[in-house]
Amino acid sequence: MDAPSLTAALKRKALELGFDLAEAAPVSHGGVDIDNFEQWLAQGRAGEMRYFADRLDAYRDPNRVLEGVISVLMLGMNYRTVEPIEPQAGQGKVSRYAWGDDYHDVIHGRLRRLAEFFRQLVPAGKARGIVDTAPFLERYHAARAGLGWIGKNTLLVNRRFGTWIFLAALLTTEELDYSASIRRESIHAVSPEGTVVISQGRKPLGEAKNNNISPERAAVIELLPPLRGSPITTVCIQGLTPLANDCRPVGTITPTETSLPIPENPCHNCRACLDACPTGALVAPYQLDARRCVSYLTIEHRGEFPEELKSKIGSRLFGCDACQEACPWNRRTPATAEKAFDPREGMNPVDIAKLQSLDEETFRRRFRGTPFWRIKLDGMLRNAAIVKENEDRSLRNDRSKDDRKM
Repeated sequence: MDAPSLTAALKRKALELGFDLAEAAPVSHGGVDIDNFEQWLAQGRAGEMRYFADRLDAYRDPNRVLEGVISVLMLGMNYRTVEPIEPQAGQGKVSRYAWGDDYHDVIHGRLRRLAEFFRQLVPAGKARGIVDTAPFLERYHAARAGLGWIGKNTLLVNRRFGTWIFLAALLTTEELDYSASIRRESIHAVSPEGTVVISQGRKPLGEAKNNNISPERAAVIELLPPLRGSPITTVCIQGLTPLANDCRPVGTITPTETSLPIPENPCHNCRACLDACPTGALVAPYQLDARRCVSYLTIEHRGEFPEELKSKIGSRLFGCDACQEACPWNRRTPATAEKAFDPREGMNPVDIAKLQSLDEETFRRRFRGTPFWRIKLDGMLRNAAIVKENEDRSLRNDRSKDDRKM
């Protein structure tokens, strides 16, 4: 089966299985994506998530995830359901993604069926479905495949579904058709003089002078030909206006600055997500310090919270959607048809007193098969205590203000 036919069949099957997005891309074996990831780790911004560094070799070489991998079909599933109910006294807020069934369980079953379908089409080929847990840079490949762009909150943004999407991937040893994807193989860097610097990974490739492009309005860079393993002879610079286009032979220079790969830049000068972050975890556009992120603190972090961040967590019991709720691209996104993501009873929001009365057995009965399973009872009780402490502090402050008015 040729690449276009195989790709079309896999995409149709993915949509039949309930995925909302499906596009193919060549698998990256290095470049700016892994460079930025390694820099993030070196800065200590992963916090206690040591599993990233422990599996860095696999992130660098996708063959460790699937030997002989060539292509990836990137998949997206919308999880937006109802609107969140603002917590009242004695209640805690839960991130939307955790209201229903654990998305890993929901998606893994669909991926297995998609992989089985692939093997029917290509008996000699290999495929592996992954969702969130394998050492593979899903967001970067999703952007390469054309599912969206990486927003300033570091999440993938899709024009139709915003950021309310779970990502998954089907890795394969077969060549797929990338013609429907955004074919971009490089990074961009803009010097103060307005020179766009082209490089692939750490290897400098050339530059193109264009005064219409500024660091604030990131240029889009496309290398031609874009296919994996092909020699690069020409660079095309495509700016955000029709005037900012230029194609020329590749030269050789030393890059002065690098940035995240942004196939398109619809975020422009918006900083709504950065301003909405309650703890300042978005330290700059496209830069997240997980150690300050409420989602990291309430889910991945073990032990007590830093004192200076406790009060900023507010009523957030599990996760945080602040940067997503603020994003203009999330204002008119459709609701999902996937019933598994509908809120379970008592999850939007959660009664704190009921949580604090749970023992191990009742915790298992209530939260098995949900994302809450990850933090276990101890993590749940810790988070509930912080939410209660913040509520009590808020009440004391309100009483103090009333006293001063009298």
